[in-house]
Amino acid sequence: MNKYELYKLKVAGLSNEQVFRIVSYWEMNGDWPDLEQIAQLAGCRNQAIFIERYIRIDDQILREEFKEFDSISIMDEEYPEELLWMHNPPVLLFYEGNIDLLKHPKIAVVGSRRCSRTGIHSVEKIINELNNELVVVSGLAKGIDAASHYAAIRNGGKTIGVIGTGLDVYYPRCNKQLQKHMSERYLVLTEYGPGQGPQKHHFPERNRIIAGLSRGVIVAEARMRSGSLITCERALEEGRDVFAIPGSIIDGRSDGCHHLIQEGAKLVTSGKDVLDEFEF
Repeated sequence: MNKYELYKLKVAGLSNEQVFRIVSYWEMNGDWPDLEQIAQLAGCRNQAIFIERYIRIDDQILREEFKEFDSISIMDEEYPEELLWMHNPPVLLFYEGNIDLLKHPKIAVVGSRRCSRTGIHSVEKIINELNNELVVVSGLAKGIDAASHYAAIRNGGKTIGVIGTGLDVYYPRCNKQLQKHMSERYLVLTEYGPGQGPQKHHFPERNRIIAGLSRGVIVAEARMRSGSLITCERALEEGRDVFAIPGSIIDGRSDGCHHLIQEGAKLVTSGKDVLDEFEF
């Protein structure tokens, strides 16, 4: 079994979780199941449609597409150990940049796309005070995500972006130059193949990777119903620490952060608060 076969299964319509079942079968039995077995193991609602899609794929074209970017699979030695033990680990990740950054201790930073200047300054302060001890992981979205990447770069640190599109797609467009810079100097990861655009379900899926890669998650200006809180929930499910930056009680921007603190997340006002928790 090779990385291309994993990609082909996903292109034929299987979800990451379905492909993971196939990988688990291969690891236990040492052989690659036939197409009918694959459809059964994956639990396809209509096995005939899946098999037809798989057979109709033009391998020559798909192989060229697959080779457009470097990739790492769950079967590779370089695959990050933090992801191995999470629920529904990504079976295949495409990347641009320095893959060795995955070997370093990491902290995720998430928050509102529509953040305030105070929120940005709070994130910048905490990242500066981390003293580059941790690689900053975020989602290359507007607002807090972009601010955290920029803060790490300006402070001479390292950063990883996990995106919800193919590596050749820039979403949002306003972060195109940031994504290009990180692809050249740092690291950008995705489980989506070339040309795949943003879909609503991609972002919760992306969030589980952000949480899974990191020792903990710092959250700033998250409302009660937000993607940032979903990331924190994934982090708690995987046994990661959650650090919440408090904010205003007037505008509702930080209601999610305050809820997390009430539920046991650590209130943080400095990078030292985070480093002390990890005993740096």
